[in-house]
Amino acid sequence: MDPVMMASEVFVEIISMPAIHLLLEGLLIIWIIKLTYEKTCQASKTELTEKVEHPRHIIPKLGRAFYGFGWMLGTGGAISIRYGNEIYVSPSGIPKEEIQADDLFVMDMNERHISGPDPARNLHMSQCFPVFMNFYTERDAKAVIHLHSRNAILATILFPGKEIRLTHLQMIKCIRRGSSGKNYNFNDVLVIPVVDNTPEEIGLKEPIMDILTKYPEASAVLARCHGIYVWGDSVLQTKAMAEALEHLLDLAVQMKLAGLDPSVPHASFAHL
Repeated sequence: MDPVMMASEVFVEIISMPAIHLLLEGLLIIWIIKLTYEKTCQASKTELTEKVEHPRHIIPKLGRAFYGFGWMLGTGGAISIRYGNEIYVSPSGIPKEEIQADDLFVMDMNERHISGPDPARNLHMSQCFPVFMNFYTERDAKAVIHLHSRNAILATILFPGKEIRLTHLQMIKCIRRGSSGKNYNFNDVLVIPVVDNTPEEIGLKEPIMDILTKYPEASAVLARCHGIYVWGDSVLQTKAMAEALEHLLDLAVQMKLAGLDPSVPHASFAHL
């Protein structure tokens, strides 16, 4: 008999045995369970990631953080995130540390209302929204943060001009250039434009639109005696720049009070 045929017959007899059948069925069941588990885990991971990165999760989290820093006290300040074609906006008249996921207003790029919080909550959308639209339409921003910090206000009082200039400060490197998308270098001059405040937020829309035309490199603008608006290509970038700018404005205030000019390099850096 042909050895190959003989081996085939032996193999058929072996796999026909009940014990082997049970073994193969067991292995098949284990494989199916493993495959199902991996798909379930992947789906759960994706769902969790989307939940964590969604504006309804991020905005309340940032509100609590900025309140803790003292930059959004009372009900001041606002946060907005562009998520696809939807724009999520924090509510007005509510302490930022108390914002919940369902408290947000959702608009489209044409400023049309998509959804909002339960009417029983009696919440109103932030009055900053018309100003935020400047950054979404003219700078294609993905997030905007508006802070009412003491340093932002003090800086606009101590520096009465239309600009605040800073150079040779390490945290300047965290700020993005608006036109090129590249960050400033240590020895560059960072220019933060300043507009005069208006009684109502809507009054800032046109002056800030002019700023975007005159200062293509800007990623932030100060409203005198009011606060600062910061925008960026992502939530993370905008948050980082807001923190860096708060640090830089604190330094600017302290340097001014000490008789130093933050727009001029310190003597030890003059060669850089």
